[in-house]
Amino acid sequence: MFDIITFDGSAVAVDRDTLDALSVSLRGAVHFQGTPEYDEARTIWNSMVDRHPGCVIRAMGASDVQKAVNFVREAGLVMSVKSGGHQIAGHAVADGAVLLDLSHMRSVHVDPQTKTARVEPGAVLGDVDRETQAHALVVPTGINSTTGIAGLALGGGFGWTTRKFGMTIDNLLSAEVVTADGAIITASATSNPDLFWAIRGGGGNFGVVTSFEFQLHPLGPEVLSGLIVHPIEEAPALLAAFAKIADTAPDELTVWAVLRKAPPLPFLPEKWHGREVLIFATCYSGPMDDGEKAMADLRALGSPIADVVSPHTFVDWQAAFDPLLAPGARNYWKSHDFESLPSDAVAGLLEGIASLPDAASEVFVAHMGGAMARVNADDTAYPQRSSHFIMNVHTRWGDPKKDSECIAWARALYDKMKPYSTGSAYVNFMPEDEADHMSGAYGDNAKRLSVIKGKYDPGNLFRLNHNILPA
Repeated sequence: MFDIITFDGSAVAVDRDTLDALSVSLRGAVHFQGTPEYDEARTIWNSMVDRHPGCVIRAMGASDVQKAVNFVREAGLVMSVKSGGHQIAGHAVADGAVLLDLSHMRSVHVDPQTKTARVEPGAVLGDVDRETQAHALVVPTGINSTTGIAGLALGGGFGWTTRKFGMTIDNLLSAEVVTADGAIITASATSNPDLFWAIRGGGGNFGVVTSFEFQLHPLGPEVLSGLIVHPIEEAPALLAAFAKIADTAPDELTVWAVLRKAPPLPFLPEKWHGREVLIFATCYSGPMDDGEKAMADLRALGSPIADVVSPHTFVDWQAAFDPLLAPGARNYWKSHDFESLPSDAVAGLLEGIASLPDAASEVFVAHMGGAMARVNADDTAYPQRSSHFIMNVHTRWGDPKKDSECIAWARALYDKMKPYSTGSAYVNFMPEDEADHMSGAYGDNAKRLSVIKGKYDPGNLFRLNHNILPA
């Protein structure tokens, strides 16, 4: 017998024969504690999350997902859903719940004639990039190749090509969704358009997406990209200049500011290793010659310690930050949106950087705008469409004994920067303890999302997420 939690928070005993019968009906299988498959499924990117589900249902296709959804609904069981397992809040795994594991559904099929890609939910960004770049095509995604496409896309999705081609959700053409009643339906502009609107930013609240269809764009195989590293002492003037450059940059140019202790990178003099630095990470989504001109003002700033901007394959640039974001570390994030970067905000940010709790911790400030800002706030569930900056306090460490110190540092810096924020939030950057910030994530779109949730999931079957309550 296996104790699995139910909707009312109690536990019910589910016998092995019942689960074995379900397993036989699947292309995948049901796995239990004590097996390698169980431990693989419950292990996610953020090592702070160490939970033990009641059982794991590993799906290999939409029919498996349908059977799993019907099983948990009819039994009144609580279910979490894991795709890439990269979400900071760790909602993919819950103690005592059924874990629906989609991580082995990783197919990516590109149609170069229509410039579209059909992607399964277990694919990570590296899977998508490798297949699309075989045809010199891209879909805008994030900046870490091990991030899952499903969580990224359902929450919004932004990265190096967003200013040129829009957010990930802006390039979603359709999705196959298994809803709470077990139906397998299509969500698109012409089929269940209310659901299509909701899943573009509303997360996994409305069903389990079993495939995504994305619009692709010509780019690559190389892009002008790289890092420019400066002493932290020059940051006040440099960040002010960065904000001005961001305001006038062409859509093709993306620049992010990263503040951290310098890692021991081979192109940095050893004397700088472990010292606080300001790094401009930049990418140009267009011809190389145009990129050189667009980056000229940025590269002329200050007296950099190193400038390693050059042509890189897009696949390699997309994975450039992977070593600093590898799985297995402890992570806690706090995030704000800013309309601008006034000098007082920069000063507050630098005060925080002066007391970094761990060499692996950092703060990045990403500039948004361009194509994503030309979408109306109510066109998708994700509402923050103005040209703005997103700050992520990315606190990262290895020793569990440092949990309190590192989390306290992140929260203190978040509070310090709150007076300069818009009050909005990017749901993919919200930790588990920010349930009270859901209004910031969706703004005026929150009521509409609740109504759609009530239509497609009135019983709140899909509740282990940044949850939207059904109207």
